[in-house]
Formats: sequence, structure tokens, C-alpha cells
Amino acid sequence: MPSRSPQRGALFALFATILIWAYSWVVMKQVLAYAGPFDFAALRYLLGAAVLFGALLLSRQSLRPPPLALTALIGLCQTAAFQGLEQWALIDGGAGHVSLLAYTMPFWAVLLAWLLLGDRPTPRHWLGVGLAAIGLICIIEPWKELGSALSTTLAIVGGGAWAAGTVLSKRMFQRHAPSVLNLTAWQMLIGGVALGVVALLVPEREIDWSLAFIGGLTYSVLMASSLAWWLWSIVLQRLPTTVASVSSLGVPIVSVLLAWLILHEQPSLMALIGMAFVLAGLVAVSGIGRRS
Repeated sequence: MPSRSPQRGALFALFATILIWAYSWVVMKQVLAYAGPFDFAALRYLLGAAVLFGALLLSRQSLRPPPLALTALIGLCQTAAFQGLEQWALIDGGAGHVSLLAYTMPFWAVLLAWLLLGDRPTPRHWLGVGLAAIGLICIIEPWKELGSALSTTLAIVGGGAWAAGTVLSKRMFQRHAPSVLNLTAWQMLIGGVALGVVALLVPEREIDWSLAFIGGLTYSVLMASSLAWWLWSIVLQRLPTTVASVSSLGVPIVSVLLAWLILHEQPSLMALIGMAFVLAGLVAVSGIGRRS
């Protein structure tokens, strides 16, 4: 029983993260009407880091950073590169399209985890990855026009950067066992500072501090950054890299459904078929229905 409880908590954290991040793609697209991509990304993560350091103080946890070199690499990959590139990709790409391309992350993560962590996928994991890959291809429909080549490239490279950050986070937990909250706060601060430097160097439009922008920033800081990245760190700490990474494909699935409900972007028949394949892949990877 003790071993089952942490896994249950991780699965709850994963479910909550999927819901929060799915809606955040809609928000990330909407705020571009009021601010440049790098200004918004820097504000989001610097303020998110401030919230997490406040939580560290309130919970009386140590403010001492985990091993700094590895923490910096995680922050540069997972926060700075991933979020900066995806926010940039959203300028010319739709929220649903960019989120789907960003979630090529699990396929990179499975390979990197195998190479760097020795986390060899089982036949069941390969089955899940294969089904999810077929589903993602059906949803993206690469045989059709993919839109801006720059947006597509940025989204895919951003997914690769997130995969690297995911595997590095897993290595951090295996080797140094830091506090989840502490690691999340420090990697977010380092990534946020890097994004701030980019925002200062790249000319962008003036920020329109409208209620819509403030609302989007507030959701992004408190929910999509502070809470969701803390929950994601719990998932990485407690679940195998392959399971965590492939299960995150639930985010673009929910994003498509939210775009259908909120933005009236009805998914195509191929998208619906693709979602069925991805869900089958998630069942295979998670081992639902298997006897312990």
C-alpha cells in the first residue's frame, strides 16, 4: 500500500496538469494581442518563480538551490528554450496546431531517457508510443499545409528542448533527490532570467496592460506556471519517464476539445481518429487493466 499511494498522487497531479496546460495554450495565443512573446514569457516565469519562492518561505523549506549546473540546464531547456520558442511559434501558428507540434516531446523524451538514463522502454511502452505516434500524425495531418515553416520548426524544436529538460529533471531526482518545490522554483527563476535577457535584446511591441492581458498573465503565472510545473515535477519524480512523457499527450487532446468548445474550432474526422489512437497509446503505456 505505501508504494501505491505516491503513484496515485502522481496520477492525480498528471490529470490536473493536463487540464491546466490544455487551457493555457488558448491563453498563450490570446495574450499575443497585448504583448510580445518574449515579454510575456519572461513576465510569466519570473513572477511564477516569485510565487514558488514565496511558497518555499511559507513552508519553511530551504532556499538553497539544488546542484546549480544541472538546475541551470533544466531551466534553460525546460523553461527558457521550450516556452520562448513555443510562444514565438504562436505568432504565426494556431494554438491547437502549435500545441500538437510541441507535444512531439514524448517521442524525443523516450529516446533520450533510454540513452541518458538507461530507462529502456518495455514492449508495452513501445506499443503505446507507436499508437500515440500514429494518432499524432492523424491529428497533425502532415500531408496537408502545415502553415508557417518557421512556426512549425520552432514548435518542434521547443518540444525537443522540453524533452531534454524532462530527462535532466529525472536525472536530478535520481542522483540528488531535491525538494520538488525547490527544484521547480530555481529552474523557473534561471529560465525566467534567460527569457528576460532575450526580451530586453529583442525589440517588441509595448505591453497593453488591459484587463484581458492581466487576466491571462494571472492564469499563466499562478496556474500554468507555478502550480502546473510543480505538479509536473511530482509526476517526473514518481513515475517512469516514458509513462510521464507519453501521458502528457493528453494535453493536446484536451486542447483540441477546448478549442472546439470555446473557439468553435471543430476537429476533423482525422483528428478524432487520431485522438482515439493517442488514448489507446496512453492506456497501453499506463498499463490500465493489467494485474499488478
